[in-house]
Amino acid sequence: MNQYLLGYVTGRIPVKEEDAKKLTHICVAFGKLRMDGSILSEHPIDSQIAQIRAWNPSIRILLSLVNNEGENNAFTTVCADPELRRAFAASCVKLVTAGGYDGIDIDWEYPCVPSNNQDVSPGDRDNFTQTLRVIRQAFDALEGERRLLTLAAGADVYYPTCVDLPEVAKILDFINLMTYDLKCGFHALAGHHTQLYSSTGDVFQNSCDQALRLFVASGVPKEKLLMGAAFYSRKWENIKDRNHGFLQISKCGGGYGPGWADLKAECLNKNGFTYYWDDEAKAPFLFDGSTFLSFDDPRSLREKCAYVRREAYAGIFFWEYGCDPSGELLDVVYHAMREEV
Repeated sequence: MNQYLLGYVTGRIPVKEEDAKKLTHICVAFGKLRMDGSILSEHPIDSQIAQIRAWNPSIRILLSLVNNEGENNAFTTVCADPELRRAFAASCVKLVTAGGYDGIDIDWEYPCVPSNNQDVSPGDRDNFTQTLRVIRQAFDALEGERRLLTLAAGADVYYPTCVDLPEVAKILDFINLMTYDLKCGFHALAGHHTQLYSSTGDVFQNSCDQALRLFVASGVPKEKLLMGAAFYSRKWENIKDRNHGFLQISKCGGGYGPGWADLKAECLNKNGFTYYWDDEAKAPFLFDGSTFLSFDDPRSLREKCAYVRREAYAGIFFWEYGCDPSGELLDVVYHAMREEV
């Protein structure tokens, strides 16, 4: 089974040749959906697309779409209106025929979920399915290589109630399951944000393994599911020096911590931080007596890749390329996905 290695690229740094040759897919973050179904798509990576394809002719490059700023209900509005759905599909066709992209990745966070600063509707669930069908039909009418339609999905129990996964899975080429931020700004409990398995004593029993199994049970074939890895950290501050900060309560949720390069340079057994490994979760963390940092590192990434290969999922992806400018973590994942398990 050929498995995918996909990276989200924001354009903070250019894509390097050696990295382009390791990736099977790139999701360019982000294009922006507007209320009229049009897409704002200018991105720093656009000028590099031809070069990336020359380095790796087999790579597939998608534009990942979010709501346009100030129009936080663009997906809800567009998906609810048949005419706007068609306009959206026409915009997607234009991107893959004239814009140099191989497909579209939908990063709607999230249908039916108002707690993520979105103006949403209970109708999002069915309207989203209908919209994806319209886009798929428009793509299938095009000549040449199949255009890709993918989804970045939330990795917890709410998501299958908000999205019709059995129907959506028939339409999509694959789903990027965001198995990171499993603890985030919504959680005052300091803990792993991208753990492979849950730890005993954690009242939030979510993990990469649990999320993947949930989606399979909800009707998504394994061959259409990619596990997410984090090239950045989450941090909780001003917590008690108990249990090395793990599963301790913070007055605030988990904010964004440093990306891998900065974390390694400034925090990895430096500046008062001590490294710990949770062998049950297969996840590392750092603690300095009051600040807790959760992240992926080479050891946890090897565990994730071995799991993906052993369980025959579609592959692995990461957020995001700019957090790993040396290419260290990408190289770990690339080689781990090619090892025997």
